[in-house]
Amino acid sequence: MSEHRPRAYGILAEFESPERLLAAVEQTRAEGYRQINAYTPFPVEGLPEALGFRRTSVPLITLIGGVLGALGGFFMQYWMAVISFPENFGGRPLNSWPAFIPVTFEMTVLSASIFAVVGMLALNKLPMPHHPLFNAPRFALASRDRFFLCIGAQDPKFDRERTAQFLWTLGAHDVTEVEDA
Repeated sequence: MSEHRPRAYGILAEFESPERLLAAVEQTRAEGYRQINAYTPFPVEGLPEALGFRRTSVPLITLIGGVLGALGGFFMQYWMAVISFPENFGGRPLNSWPAFIPVTFEMTVLSASIFAVVGMLALNKLPMPHHPLFNAPRFALASRDRFFLCIGAQDPKFDRERTAQFLWTLGAHDVTEVEDA
C-alpha cells in the first residue's frame, strides 16, 4: 500500500532575528526560489526588496476612483441644476460650475478613499479568515518575536526534502512542513 501524503502548502522556517531572516531571504532568492514570503512582528527594512516585491497598483486604483468620483459629482450636479430641475435664481446661469466645486471635491475624496480601501483588500486577497499557516504550531510567534520564511509548494523548484534541508542550512531555528487546508 502506498502512503498518502496530504497536499503541501509549503515549508516554513523560523528565525530568531530580522538580520538572519533577511540573509535567508537573499540566499533563497539567489538559490532560485520565487514563491517565497516572510512574516515578521514588525517591518524589516529591505525585506520587500529582498523578497522581490514590485510596486503596487493601489495608487492607480485610487486615482481612477478619484477621477470617477469627481466626474460623477460634477455631472450629478449638472444634471440636477440644468436638466432635471432648472430654476433660474437671480439671473444666474444654470451651469454655475464654481458652485459645483465643493461637492465635486468631496465626491473625489470619498470615492478615491473607497477605491483605495477596496483595491487594497482585493489585491491582498482579504478578508482571509483562514490561512494554512495558521495550522503551523509555532506560527503564532510571528506576531510576537519570531521571523518566518515560507517557500510555497507552487514554486517550480520546490521539493519537500531538498527544500526543508536547504532551509536548515540557512540557520533556521525550526523548519515545519505546512499542509494545505
